[in-house]
Amino acid sequence: MEKKRCTLFGDAASQTFFLQLVDEHDRELMGSEAAALRELAGHTDWCIAAIPVADWNRDLTPWKTGPVFGRQSFGDGAAQTLDMVIRQVIPAMERENPAVDRRYILCGYSLAGLFALWAAYQTDRFAGIVAASPSVWYRDWLSYAEAHVIRAPKVYLSLGDREEKTKNPVMATVGNAIREQHRMLRERGIACQLDWNPGNHFADSDRRMAKGMAWMLAASYMNISSKNQVEVQNGK
Repeated sequence: MEKKRCTLFGDAASQTFFLQLVDEHDRELMGSEAAALRELAGHTDWCIAAIPVADWNRDLTPWKTGPVFGRQSFGDGAAQTLDMVIRQVIPAMERENPAVDRRYILCGYSLAGLFALWAAYQTDRFAGIVAASPSVWYRDWLSYAEAHVIRAPKVYLSLGDREEKTKNPVMATVGNAIREQHRMLRERGIACQLDWNPGNHFADSDRRMAKGMAWMLAASYMNISSKNQVEVQNGK
């Protein structure tokens, strides 16, 4: 993915860059997501870089597994995608404003949220992770997370309160899986917030992403640590 395909929302001279992996649906909502972040954060000292993903099921998943819904299997393209973000996207951003000492926060919704979490176990390049409704139901994900050390200091998680109420037996594990992910991160000293939002997986994805980014901005400015993070029901 070349830098020219990325779309920026916000202040390109900001020190805080949210790198968000997106599909076409996400890209259509980026304007409303940026507006929600302006509202929630109360300032515009940030920039969102929307990075398009060509094949959602292949490019964002770390290992192959069979279909969970429909007939499309999942691939093992996450390593290549992460390499592209680190070796192409970030250097391109830094060439635009070489005098700015940026911090990069990796973000994503659904499978892109799973990718963001996985990436944080591979590298310490990111100052934080925003994983909204991440696909932590993915086969062997919790075993992987338990056996490895995450390298990002701050992680935001969220889920819709109806996402685990589904007839699909794999998808129905997502609620317990995200609770377990939250527990593991907190026990390892990571500043981690888990928000529960009203609705199913497809409700208000733009605002859910903005909530995570706003939390990350506040956490950074207030130096929030793992000791004062709680599980929040329905954003309250």
